[in-house]
Amino acid sequence: MTVEKYYETLKKFAPKKGLILNPDWEIVKPLLEGLLKNGERYGYRTCPCRPAMGELEKDRDIICPCEYAKADIEEFGACYCWLYVSQDWIDGKVPHRQIPERRPVEKILDL
Repeated sequence: MTVEKYYETLKKFAPKKGLILNPDWEIVKPLLEGLLKNGERYGYRTCPCRPAMGELEKDRDIICPCEYAKADIEEFGACYCWLYVSQDWIDGKVPHRQIPERRPVEKILDL
């Protein structure tokens, strides 16, 4: 699948999940490339901004959109990667800042 085709797919998918895809192609394109690469690598599309273990059960929480996305969007206006954002984020009503990691350290370090 091409990045462009995947983008069109996600544009249709996002509203059904109550999400807004970031309209900034310069931000979105490398994220989609990472998602597609992770899909080829692991067989599922994990967050391209986080390290994956390559084991579905250990990575389930970071399959995009990750478990933390909605909470991040509610609190900060964007998910960890900025792939999904709020309308306020798009309108510039909330600052565009780095999103703190919500994923428990035990999962990151596989403890």
